[in-house]
Amino acid sequence: MRRDTFLKSLAALAAAGALPLSARAAANVKMLIPANPGGGWDITGRALGKALTDAKLADSVSYDNKGGAAGALGLAQFVNGSKGDPNALMVMGAVMLGGIITGKPPVNLSQATPIARITSEYNVFVLPANSPFKTMADVVAQLKKDPGSVKWGGGSRGSTEHIAAAMIAQKAGVDPAKINYVAFRGGGEAIAAILGGNVTVGGSGMSEFAPYIADGKMKPIAVTSAQRLEGSKVPTLKEQGIDVEIGNWRGVYGAPGISAEQRKALTDMVLAAVKSPSWAEAVKKNDWTPAVLSGPDFDKFVEAEFANLRDVMTKAGMVQ
Repeated sequence: MRRDTFLKSLAALAAAGALPLSARAAANVKMLIPANPGGGWDITGRALGKALTDAKLADSVSYDNKGGAAGALGLAQFVNGSKGDPNALMVMGAVMLGGIITGKPPVNLSQATPIARITSEYNVFVLPANSPFKTMADVVAQLKKDPGSVKWGGGSRGSTEHIAAAMIAQKAGVDPAKINYVAFRGGGEAIAAILGGNVTVGGSGMSEFAPYIADGKMKPIAVTSAQRLEGSKVPTLKEQGIDVEIGNWRGVYGAPGISAEQRKALTDMVLAAVKSPSWAEAVKKNDWTPAVLSGPDFDKFVEAEFANLRDVMTKAGMVQ
Protein backbone atom coordinates (compact mmCIF):
# COMPACT_ATOMS: atom_id res chain seq x y z
CA MET A 1 0.00 0.00 0.00
CA ARG A 2 1.35 3.43 -0.92
CA ARG A 3 2.21 5.74 1.98
CA ASP A 4 -0.29 8.44 0.95
CA THR A 5 -3.04 5.82 0.61
CA PHE A 6 -2.12 4.44 4.02
CA LEU A 7 -2.25 7.90 5.62
CA LYS A 8 -5.64 8.59 4.05
CA SER A 9 -6.86 5.28 5.43
CA LEU A 10 -5.59 6.25 8.87
CA ALA A 11 -7.42 9.57 8.68
CA ALA A 12 -10.65 7.85 7.64
CA LEU A 13 -10.37 5.33 10.46
CA ALA A 14 -9.58 8.07 12.95
CA ALA A 15 -12.64 10.04 11.84
CA ALA A 16 -14.73 6.94 12.48
CA GLY A 17 -13.13 6.48 15.91
CA ALA A 18 -11.56 3.16 14.92
CA LEU A 19 -7.90 3.98 15.47
CA PRO A 20 -6.03 2.98 18.61
CA LEU A 21 -4.57 5.90 20.56
CA SER A 22 -1.03 5.07 19.47
CA ALA A 23 -1.94 5.34 15.77
CA ARG A 24 -3.48 8.79 15.88
CA ALA A 25 -1.50 11.64 14.36
CA ALA A 26 -1.91 13.90 17.39
CA ALA A 27 -3.59 12.52 20.48
CA ASN A 28 -3.22 15.73 22.51
CA VAL A 29 -3.40 18.84 20.33
CA LYS A 30 -2.18 22.22 21.59
CA MET A 31 -4.10 25.01 19.84
CA LEU A 32 -2.55 28.49 19.91
CA ILE A 33 -5.18 31.17 19.24
CA PRO A 34 -3.40 34.50 18.54
CA ALA A 35 -6.33 36.62 19.71
CA ASN A 36 -8.38 37.26 22.83
CA PRO A 37 -11.51 35.17 23.50
CA GLY A 38 -14.69 35.97 21.60
CA GLY A 39 -13.34 36.78 18.14
CA GLY A 40 -13.28 34.97 14.81
CA TRP A 41 -9.99 33.18 15.40
CA ASP A 42 -11.15 32.03 18.82
CA ILE A 43 -14.45 30.71 17.44
CA THR A 44 -12.62 28.99 14.57
CA GLY A 45 -9.96 27.40 16.77
CA ARG A 46 -12.42 26.06 19.29
CA ALA A 47 -14.77 24.76 16.58
CA LEU A 48 -11.84 22.93 14.94
CA GLY A 49 -10.78 21.55 18.31
CA LYS A 50 -14.30 20.26 18.95
CA ALA A 51 -14.36 18.66 15.51
CA LEU A 52 -11.04 16.93 16.25
CA THR A 53 -12.27 15.45 19.51
CA ASP A 54 -15.80 14.67 18.31
CA ALA A 55 -14.35 12.74 15.36
CA LYS A 56 -11.88 11.03 17.73
CA LEU A 57 -8.95 12.39 15.77
CA ALA A 58 -7.50 13.70 19.04
CA ASP A 59 -7.94 12.70 22.66
CA SER A 60 -7.90 16.28 23.84
CA VAL A 61 -7.35 19.82 22.64
CA SER A 62 -5.96 22.53 24.90
CA TYR A 63 -6.31 26.20 24.00
CA ASP A 64 -3.97 29.11 24.62
CA ASN A 65 -5.19 32.63 23.76
CA LYS A 66 -2.46 35.18 23.11
CA GLY A 67 -3.92 38.35 21.61
CA GLY A 68 -2.30 41.49 20.28
CA ALA A 69 -0.66 43.07 17.25
CA ALA A 70 -2.96 41.36 14.69
CA GLY A 71 -1.75 37.97 15.86
CA ALA A 72 1.96 38.82 15.86
CA LEU A 73 2.32 38.27 19.61
CA GLY A 74 0.73 34.84 19.32
CA LEU A 75 2.86 34.04 16.28
CA ALA A 76 6.02 34.93 18.22
CA GLN A 77 4.97 32.69 21.11
CA PHE A 78 4.15 29.86 18.71
CA VAL A 79 7.38 30.15 16.72
CA ASN A 80 9.57 30.37 19.82
CA GLY A 81 7.73 27.94 22.05
CA SER A 82 6.60 25.03 19.88
CA LYS A 83 9.61 24.14 17.73
CA GLY A 84 9.45 20.55 16.54
CA ASP A 85 6.11 19.84 18.25
CA PRO A 86 4.03 17.68 15.87
CA ASN A 87 0.87 18.20 17.97
CA ALA A 88 0.86 22.01 17.89
CA LEU A 89 -1.50 24.08 15.75
CA MET A 90 -1.94 27.85 15.39
CA VAL A 91 -5.01 29.57 13.96
CA MET A 92 -4.16 32.31 11.45
CA GLY A 93 -5.53 34.05 8.38
CA ALA A 94 -5.77 37.20 6.30
CA VAL A 95 -5.72 39.40 9.42
CA MET A 96 -2.31 38.06 10.44
CA LEU A 97 -0.89 38.77 6.99
CA GLY A 98 -2.17 42.35 7.15
CA GLY A 99 -0.73 42.80 10.62
CA ILE A 100 2.67 41.52 9.54
CA ILE A 101 2.68 43.93 6.58
CA THR A 102 1.88 46.96 8.74
CA GLY A 103 3.58 45.98 11.99
CA LYS A 104 6.73 44.32 10.63
CA PRO A 105 7.20 42.05 13.68
CA PRO A 106 10.54 40.35 14.44
CA VAL A 107 9.09 36.91 13.69
CA ASN A 108 7.95 35.73 10.27
CA LEU A 109 5.05 33.48 9.30
CA SER A 110 7.46 31.53 7.09
CA GLN A 111 9.11 30.22 10.26
CA ALA A 112 6.00 28.14 10.99
CA THR A 113 4.65 25.28 8.87
CA PRO A 114 1.63 25.80 6.56
CA ILE A 115 -1.12 23.22 7.10
CA ALA A 116 -4.40 24.32 5.54
CA ARG A 117 -6.85 27.12 4.78
CA ILE A 118 -10.24 26.03 6.09
CA THR A 119 -12.81 28.84 5.82
CA SER A 120 -13.56 32.22 4.34
CA GLU A 121 -15.88 34.82 5.80
CA TYR A 122 -17.03 38.24 4.67
CA ASN A 123 -17.16 41.23 6.98
CA VAL A 124 -20.36 42.95 8.00
CA PHE A 125 -20.47 46.57 9.13
CA VAL A 126 -22.89 47.44 11.91
CA LEU A 127 -24.14 50.49 13.80
CA PRO A 128 -24.93 50.62 17.52
CA ALA A 129 -28.68 50.32 18.06
CA ASN A 130 -28.93 53.95 19.25
CA SER A 131 -26.86 55.39 16.38
CA PRO A 132 -28.18 58.57 14.72
CA PHE A 133 -27.15 56.99 11.39
CA LYS A 134 -29.36 54.49 9.60
CA THR A 135 -27.43 53.41 6.51
CA MET A 136 -23.93 53.14 5.07
CA ALA A 137 -24.82 56.16 2.93
CA ASP A 138 -25.26 58.18 6.15
CA VAL A 139 -21.83 57.02 7.35
CA VAL A 140 -20.18 57.89 4.03
CA ALA A 141 -21.83 61.32 3.98
CA GLN A 142 -20.41 62.07 7.42
CA LEU A 143 -17.05 60.64 6.38
CA LYS A 144 -16.90 63.14 3.52
CA LYS A 145 -17.76 66.03 5.84
CA ASP A 146 -15.32 65.12 8.61
CA PRO A 147 -13.29 61.87 8.24
CA GLY A 148 -12.06 61.96 11.82
CA SER A 149 -15.57 62.16 13.28
CA VAL A 150 -16.42 58.67 12.04
CA LYS A 151 -14.85 56.20 14.46
CA TRP A 152 -14.43 52.75 12.88
CA GLY A 153 -14.06 49.86 15.34
CA GLY A 154 -12.72 46.43 14.48
CA GLY A 155 -9.83 44.01 14.71
CA SER A 156 -6.16 44.84 14.87
CA ARG A 157 -4.51 47.25 12.48
CA GLY A 158 -4.27 45.55 9.09
CA SER A 159 -7.41 43.44 9.61
CA THR A 160 -9.79 42.95 6.70
CA GLU A 161 -12.32 45.34 8.25
CA HIS A 162 -9.58 47.96 8.57
CA ILE A 163 -8.62 47.45 4.93
CA ALA A 164 -12.31 47.57 3.92
CA ALA A 165 -12.80 50.86 5.83
CA ALA A 166 -9.81 52.36 4.02
CA MET A 167 -11.15 51.14 0.68
CA ILE A 168 -14.58 52.64 1.42
CA ALA A 169 -12.94 55.98 2.17
CA GLN A 170 -10.88 55.79 -1.02
CA LYS A 171 -13.98 55.07 -3.12
CA ALA A 172 -15.76 58.00 -1.44
CA GLY A 173 -12.93 60.36 -2.40
CA VAL A 174 -11.58 60.61 1.15
CA ASP A 175 -7.89 60.19 1.98
CA PRO A 176 -7.71 56.70 3.61
CA ALA A 177 -4.92 57.96 5.87
CA LYS A 178 -7.46 60.25 7.54
CA ILE A 179 -9.87 57.56 8.70
CA ASN A 180 -10.26 57.22 12.46
CA TYR A 181 -9.79 53.48 12.99
CA VAL A 182 -9.82 52.03 16.51
CA ALA A 183 -8.13 48.62 16.67
CA PHE A 184 -9.16 46.06 19.29
CA ARG A 185 -7.15 42.99 20.28
CA GLY A 186 -10.14 40.66 20.15
CA GLY A 187 -13.75 40.41 19.02
CA GLY A 188 -15.02 40.66 22.59
CA GLU A 189 -13.49 44.11 23.05
CA ALA A 190 -14.85 45.34 19.72
CA ILE A 191 -18.35 44.06 20.53
CA ALA A 192 -18.31 45.84 23.90
CA ALA A 193 -17.26 49.10 22.22
CA ILE A 194 -20.05 48.86 19.66
CA LEU A 195 -22.71 47.96 22.23
CA GLY A 196 -21.53 50.84 24.39
CA GLY A 197 -21.72 53.32 21.52
CA ASN A 198 -18.01 54.05 21.79
CA VAL A 199 -17.48 53.68 18.03
CA THR A 200 -19.54 55.01 15.13
CA VAL A 201 -19.48 51.84 13.07
CA GLY A 202 -18.07 48.37 13.75
CA GLY A 203 -16.80 45.70 11.40
CA SER A 204 -16.21 41.97 11.80
CA GLY A 205 -17.39 38.57 10.61
CA MET A 206 -21.10 37.83 10.55
CA SER A 207 -20.59 35.00 13.06
CA GLU A 208 -19.35 37.42 15.72
CA PHE A 209 -22.19 39.93 15.33
CA ALA A 210 -25.10 37.60 14.49
CA PRO A 211 -26.46 37.21 18.06
CA TYR A 212 -26.45 40.98 18.61
CA ILE A 213 -28.02 41.66 15.22
CA ALA A 214 -30.75 39.12 16.00
CA ASP A 215 -31.40 40.81 19.38
CA GLY A 216 -31.62 44.25 17.77
CA LYS A 217 -28.56 45.52 19.64
CA MET A 218 -26.68 46.13 16.39
CA LYS A 219 -27.98 47.33 13.02
CA PRO A 220 -26.22 45.76 10.00
CA ILE A 221 -25.70 48.20 7.13
CA ALA A 222 -23.35 46.47 4.66
CA VAL A 223 -21.49 43.26 3.88
CA THR A 224 -18.21 43.02 1.94
CA SER A 225 -19.25 40.12 -0.31
CA ALA A 226 -20.06 40.28 -4.03
CA GLN A 227 -23.64 39.10 -3.40
CA ARG A 228 -25.82 39.07 -0.31
CA LEU A 229 -25.05 36.18 2.01
CA GLU A 230 -27.46 33.27 1.81
CA GLY A 231 -30.53 33.92 3.91
CA SER A 232 -29.38 37.45 4.80
CA LYS A 233 -31.06 40.76 4.02
CA VAL A 234 -27.90 42.80 4.63
CA PRO A 235 -27.04 44.74 1.43
CA THR A 236 -23.58 44.53 -0.09
CA LEU A 237 -21.35 47.57 -0.41
CA LYS A 238 -21.46 47.12 -4.17
CA GLU A 239 -25.24 47.36 -4.41
CA GLN A 240 -24.98 50.60 -2.44
CA GLY A 241 -22.66 52.06 -5.05
CA ILE A 242 -19.39 51.39 -3.20
CA ASP A 243 -17.17 49.15 -5.30
CA VAL A 244 -15.51 47.24 -2.45
CA GLU A 245 -15.29 43.47 -2.01
CA ILE A 246 -12.95 41.71 0.42
CA GLY A 247 -13.01 38.31 2.18
CA ASN A 248 -11.50 37.16 5.46
CA TRP A 249 -10.06 33.64 5.19
CA ARG A 250 -8.77 31.58 8.10
CA GLY A 251 -6.46 28.60 8.35
CA VAL A 252 -4.01 26.76 10.57
CA TYR A 253 -0.22 26.39 10.71
CA GLY A 254 1.94 23.80 12.41
CA ALA A 255 5.05 24.32 14.49
CA PRO A 256 8.49 25.23 13.07
CA GLY A 257 10.87 22.38 12.40
CA ILE A 258 8.44 19.47 12.04
CA SER A 259 9.28 16.81 9.47
CA ALA A 260 7.52 16.34 6.13
CA GLU A 261 5.90 13.20 7.53
CA GLN A 262 4.67 15.05 10.62
CA ARG A 263 3.30 17.87 8.46
CA LYS A 264 1.47 15.31 6.30
CA ALA A 265 -0.03 13.58 9.33
CA LEU A 266 -1.14 16.91 10.84
CA THR A 267 -2.63 18.02 7.50
CA ASP A 268 -4.51 14.72 7.11
CA MET A 269 -5.88 15.12 10.62
CA VAL A 270 -7.16 18.66 9.94
CA LEU A 271 -8.63 17.67 6.56
CA ALA A 272 -10.45 14.76 8.20
CA ALA A 273 -11.79 17.09 10.90
CA VAL A 274 -13.25 19.57 8.38
CA LYS A 275 -15.16 16.71 6.76
CA SER A 276 -16.83 15.79 10.05
CA PRO A 277 -20.48 16.43 11.06
CA SER A 278 -19.24 18.57 13.97
CA TRP A 279 -17.39 20.91 11.62
CA ALA A 280 -20.32 21.05 9.18
CA GLU A 281 -22.51 22.18 12.07
CA ALA A 282 -20.02 24.93 12.99
CA VAL A 283 -19.82 26.13 9.38
CA LYS A 284 -23.60 26.45 9.19
CA LYS A 285 -23.93 28.08 12.61
CA ASN A 286 -21.26 30.70 11.91
CA ASP A 287 -22.13 31.47 8.27
CA TRP A 288 -18.66 30.42 7.11
CA THR A 289 -17.85 29.59 3.52
CA PRO A 290 -15.84 26.35 3.22
CA ALA A 291 -12.52 27.16 1.54
CA VAL A 292 -10.27 24.15 2.13
CA LEU A 293 -6.79 24.32 0.60
CA SER A 294 -3.64 22.48 1.64
CA GLY A 295 -0.18 21.40 0.49
CA PRO A 296 1.77 23.37 -2.13
CA ASP A 297 -1.44 25.11 -3.27
CA PHE A 298 -1.87 26.62 0.20
CA ASP A 299 1.79 27.67 0.25
CA LYS A 300 1.36 29.51 -3.06
CA PHE A 301 -1.93 31.03 -1.93
CA VAL A 302 -0.35 32.59 1.16
CA GLU A 303 2.51 34.03 -0.91
CA ALA A 304 0.03 35.55 -3.38
CA GLU A 305 -2.12 36.94 -0.54
CA PHE A 306 0.89 38.68 0.97
CA ALA A 307 1.58 40.36 -2.37
CA ASN A 308 -2.06 41.32 -3.00
CA LEU A 309 -2.66 42.71 0.49
CA ARG A 310 0.58 44.66 0.45
CA ASP A 311 -0.47 46.27 -2.84
CA VAL A 312 -3.97 47.20 -1.59
CA MET A 313 -2.72 48.48 1.75
CA THR A 314 0.05 50.54 0.18
CA LYS A 315 -2.41 52.20 -2.21
CA ALA A 316 -4.72 52.88 0.74
CA GLY A 317 -1.92 54.61 2.64
CA MET A 318 -1.71 51.98 5.35
CA VAL A 319 1.90 51.00 4.77
CA GLN A 320 4.67 53.51 5.39
